Amino acid sequence: MSETQIYEILKNALVTLFEIDEAKITPQSLIYEELEIDSIDAVDLVDHIKKKTGYRLEPEDFKSVKTIDDIVKAVAKKFENN
Repeated sequence: MSETQIYEILKNALVTLFEIDEAKITPQSLIYEELEIDSIDAVDLVDHIKKKTGYRLEPEDFKSVKTIDDIVKAVAKKFENN
């Protein structure tokens, strides 16, 4: 799965699950500050990513992410390692 595909899955999840305006979502968007995702939302987002990609991000993977691009790269790394 490409980073572009992962980004689209993530963007669609943010719009659908959290009703975030698509125009606010860019690879550089800060998850917590700009998109106002809290820790409970982050759990829901990780679960959605797993359902769509088959790969679960571990809590330590998600602790270091700050932007949408960080999440995309973390998921892409899971694909590379398998």
